Amino acid sequence: MISKSNQLILLLSMFTIVTACRVQSNKEKSKHKAVAKGEIVEKLDDKIWSIYQDLNGNYWFGSNGNGVFYYNGKQLKQFTTDDGLVDNTIRGIQGDHLENIFIETPEGISKYNGNTFVTLPLISAPSNQWKLAPTDLWFNCNGNANDIYRYDGEHLFELKLPRKDLGKAFGGPVYGLGFKGMNSSPYSIFGIAKDKAGNLWIGTIVAGAFRYDGDSFLWIAEKELTTLDDGRVPGVRSMIEDKNGNFWLSNFISRYKINAKDSIVQYEKLQGIGQLDSLIQNRIPYFNSGLSDKNGDLWMTTYTGGLWKYDGNMLVNFPVKDGTTEVLLISIYEDNEGIFWLGTDNAGVYKFNGATFEKFEPIKNKNSY
Repeated sequence: MISKSNQLILLLSMFTIVTACRVQSNKEKSKHKAVAKGEIVEKLDDKIWSIYQDLNGNYWFGSNGNGVFYYNGKQLKQFTTDDGLVDNTIRGIQGDHLENIFIETPEGISKYNGNTFVTLPLISAPSNQWKLAPTDLWFNCNGNANDIYRYDGEHLFELKLPRKDLGKAFGGPVYGLGFKGMNSSPYSIFGIAKDKAGNLWIGTIVAGAFRYDGDSFLWIAEKELTTLDDGRVPGVRSMIEDKNGNFWLSNFISRYKINAKDSIVQYEKLQGIGQLDSLIQNRIPYFNSGLSDKNGDLWMTTYTGGLWKYDGNMLVNFPVKDGTTEVLLISIYEDNEGIFWLGTDNAGVYKFNGATFEKFEPIKNKNSY
């Protein structure tokens, strides 16, 4: 029988794989050119998986099935496929230096220029399109077997990670989530992040993590980053760099130090949080989203375990409740004012100032920004 914690890991994995990105080619997908008017609404959807603050201070909230919401401090507007959005299931939101907004969905990437949504055509690219420029945007499309997408400001390139001997590295068979009808592979990507030096970090379902510096890849292949002995598939969903330059890859168990000498880059595995079992008890030792704040403290969300803070010495848990109901956390985002925004799977969005939680209600908060 699968335990409750294992079911939660499996559930989150299924959420990701079911929505595998199906970006279509330039010949297959036409561009939307209708003016996106949107609809003024009073509340957010209950399932908000992604949050982003644009260059003008406006907030964008991506829902799991009801499009994207835009909040300018005065009114809340909802955009859907009726406005030209390629799909209503949102898996990520980014912006570029030109104030364009990019909406990541299972059906492709929608670019919003302030007036219209355009679906970006996809180009299957050779390996020489692996490049790393400061203005590039990267998309994982939440588990697509085609690996990763790089947008250089003009073109959206489809790229593949280097293939490795997974069985040899992990000491046994390694497999993705082979659910019927799902397009997944061990290299399907769960998370993308950039470190302070600009290197790209890529987390997969069961193939570990990759670090790309613009010239070469460093592969981090450790047992806690793949299929676990009990059958769980946590995946590398989030990558955080701490104040000492070490990297945390979706779990409290280990952290990794990068060593570069004579043009050779290697990693060293270090202990994560000591006495972990007594600290987290029966909770899952994996986090699905995280960040490092201005003080260097780490903040990590778990689906049913609340929000966690680690300052390098102590791990502290902050339970999140909607009345008596446990809030299921999906993501964490820090805005320009240092306020944390928590995306959830059942209670909309919560704000956290480091001490208290407040459910975000746009109408109530319209004079707060």
